[in-house]
Amino acid sequence: MVDEERWKARFRAARVSLPGWAHDAPNRSVYRSNVTGTWEIYAWDRATGDRRQVTDRANGTWIGGIDPTGESIWWFADTDGDEFGVWKRQSFGGGEDEPAAPPLKPSYPAGLAVGSSGLSVIGRSTEGGTTVHLCPPGSAPFTIYAHSEDAHVVDLSKDESLVALGHSEHGDSRHMALRVMRPDGDTVADLWDGPGKGLGGIAFSPVSGDQRLLVEHERRGKPEPLIWDPISGEIREIVLDLPGEVGADWYPDASALLISHSHHARDELYRYDLARGELERIHTPRGAIGSATARPDGTVEFSWSSAASPPVIRSTSGAIVLTPPGPPAPESVPVEDAWVAGPGGEIHALVSKPAGTGPFPTVFDVHGGPTAYDNDSFAPDAAAWVDHGFAVVRVNYRGSTGYGTEWRDAIEGRPGLTELEDIKAVRDWAISSGLADPSRLVLTGGSWGGFITLLGIGTQPRDWSVAIGVVPVADYVAAYDDEMEGLQAFDRSLFGGSPAEVPERYQASSPITYVDEVTAPLLVMAGENDPRCPIRQIDNYLARLRDLGKEHEVYRYDAGHGSLVVEERIRQMAATIDFARKHLAML
Repeated sequence: MVDEERWKARFRAARVSLPGWAHDAPNRSVYRSNVTGTWEIYAWDRATGDRRQVTDRANGTWIGGIDPTGESIWWFADTDGDEFGVWKRQSFGGGEDEPAAPPLKPSYPAGLAVGSSGLSVIGRSTEGGTTVHLCPPGSAPFTIYAHSEDAHVVDLSKDESLVALGHSEHGDSRHMALRVMRPDGDTVADLWDGPGKGLGGIAFSPVSGDQRLLVEHERRGKPEPLIWDPISGEIREIVLDLPGEVGADWYPDASALLISHSHHARDELYRYDLARGELERIHTPRGAIGSATARPDGTVEFSWSSAASPPVIRSTSGAIVLTPPGPPAPESVPVEDAWVAGPGGEIHALVSKPAGTGPFPTVFDVHGGPTAYDNDSFAPDAAAWVDHGFAVVRVNYRGSTGYGTEWRDAIEGRPGLTELEDIKAVRDWAISSGLADPSRLVLTGGSWGGFITLLGIGTQPRDWSVAIGVVPVADYVAAYDDEMEGLQAFDRSLFGGSPAEVPERYQASSPITYVDEVTAPLLVMAGENDPRCPIRQIDNYLARLRDLGKEHEVYRYDAGHGSLVVEERIRQMAATIDFARKHLAML
């Protein structure tokens, strides 16, 4: 008998994000929380312990931060999850919201940087491309950058003399270049590693007068850090003897880097002393670290969880940094690793199993992105499936991050089809190993995972018993026409051109091409205001299903690319489980 309240409690348990803090006023922080049942932005005064809710909107608020002085909280105001809107600002102590840059019209966000003087740099993405605007306090904004290709604001230097941008003027938004400019728009320096090698700007040094920029590069086939001085041109690569992918951030005094190391779906933290060139391990439990920050006192705060244990905000001091009210989420089962031979190399999959012995009805839950990956973190969705007697397999297919540049970029030119080769290899292993019941296989995923789901039941119709596609790409050409501009640039980089330039590639990778072959009962979930996987292209696919008499159901909700409302997430999870159990005769 399934304990319905137990799996729902994992969604309802109050959660908090890692608090971000003001550089000039470290006791002032902001964080996200779902304590009201909807994700919103909160302010926290560490000196007094006072916390207060900053935003309160029907469909929630996800993007927010605090300026370096700690005086103002910035948050992005869109409409019902459509990601199209303006930046707003509120005093840390409370009060009315105000437009942060009133003359700027609504857009998709393309980065934000705010200085201690009140100077801000705002990136905007519209149909015409990307523009970047300097917004001096008390004066009208003016444009310092404009280009038809995708770009974004990285950071503003501490002394406010330099602005860093990531851009794809060379036409490849998956492998960006960097530009550092003066506030008047004059270029100081450019950095580009050439075709197929991206650069990601992280942040300028937090010390005034130190104009070095911390950068992520992939010169040796995986993400690693370097430090670039755009004034002198000096570049220092930080070469570390670590097997996985490496990220970095500054310590507050710029004497060291906080290194994040991701390897085989688990994370570690290190301190790298820049003067001595020494790497020191920071103790963290085995699992996944969602984010981390170094504090002025030298401690490190980090968000941690594992597949079995719910999230907690920890400090290297040993303290729990921030605890949400109410009972914690019930625990789940540990995840197991599987390594499967695939057509492009060994594939890493994560397996969660219910009690008992197999073969089990098995859910293949495909992650989105595609530039993302599944790891050993707490996942209420996976835990809910396990509670209902399903094994859950999550595949870090080619296209996933975490396994090097070559693995991530292997899908270029034939997206979707390459990933499905890996998923099929793991599917076949799961059956032959005795884990999965071949007559009860569920293919599901959200966003890119939803795209893979619809493509999979069209190109591999005999392999899947039931399918659930959540906010999917269903008709790729129509999706390209309607999606937000940054994703159009992403698709051009992924496919090697637009649908007009390489129509055969879009046709080969579009689920609607194969809709005639679908035999599995299908549930499609769609957000009415989704700018990433727009509703029209989903409706095109659903119309074809109806015309062909294919067995399917539709769940529509009034939000965007997912929901920030806890009860809506529970309704969606219940609908997916009920659909699968009904069609697998498990009710």
